[in-house]
Amino acid sequence: MKKIRKILITGSSGMIGTRLFEKLLEEKYEVIGFDKKPNIWNSELNKLTIKGDLLRQKDIDKIRERFDLIVHLAANPYVYNSVINPDLAKENVDMTYNILEFARQKKIGKIIFSSSREVYGNLKGKTDFNEKNIDITRCESPYAASKISAETLIYAFSKCYKINYIIFRLSNVYGMYDNSERFVPILLRDMNKNKEIYIYGKNKFLAFTYIDDCIGGIVKGIENFSKAKNNVFNLAGRNSSNLFKLAQTLKRNLQSKSKIIIKNIRTGEVISFTADISKIKKILLWSPKYSIKLGVEKTINWYKINLK
Repeated sequence: MKKIRKILITGSSGMIGTRLFEKLLEEKYEVIGFDKKPNIWNSELNKLTIKGDLLRQKDIDKIRERFDLIVHLAANPYVYNSVINPDLAKENVDMTYNILEFARQKKIGKIIFSSSREVYGNLKGKTDFNEKNIDITRCESPYAASKISAETLIYAFSKCYKINYIIFRLSNVYGMYDNSERFVPILLRDMNKNKEIYIYGKNKFLAFTYIDDCIGGIVKGIENFSKAKNNVFNLAGRNSSNLFKLAQTLKRNLQSKSKIIIKNIRTGEVISFTADISKIKKILLWSPKYSIKLGVEKTINWYKINLK
């Protein structure tokens, strides 16, 4: 199999895209980004980024170079937002179809896709999920449905058009380059202002993944694509964290006066998830390096310096 040297990253201005872009350039890959927004974290990356929307064919047509691999990160990312506005989930499916069709037409035979732990849904009495534990009847939200749909499109394009893939199912990636509506950055922003904090479910616990662990796993996939191709991997932190207790930890570390308020779990959300990461450890020799304690400390320190 031809060695991978030139890579296209969709969603390259987001949190994961930015960090991956930087890491791949450090490793001397040729990288081009594609995003509808400029990169606010690293302006140098904008020089290597095509500005465009994967929902618009005329923007996709701006991509004229040849690539060995596409890393498809672009998506509307928030579960509850998709419950409020399911069109966001439809856009996720359309974006994935469009990039797969681009790959087919340009004869790009390799793709890495960022899926989600949301595809597992909720299963009473089970918290530890491996890659085979999917049942579409447990699909909790339009967002989850969009990730399942995107995965099935990838499987179909692989069978019909010989596009090899690696799918990483991510869970609560946190760390630098994130001012989004994800759990950790919301808490950091609001606690710094001593605002009330809302936790949706006192007993809700999920796997959290520090950004550099996430990037390390994706890079392992790129480096070992021929070995790992046509596989799905859980890419997540080793242990899960109770959201209420994590909020308490952040509050102590920030010396915040925020009041933490418990509310009912919202429609569409996964209640509990721990990732079985034995498959990725065996095939890609990857395992997380950062405990939640160390990851949170590094995240807080980064935010203090970069988001005052």
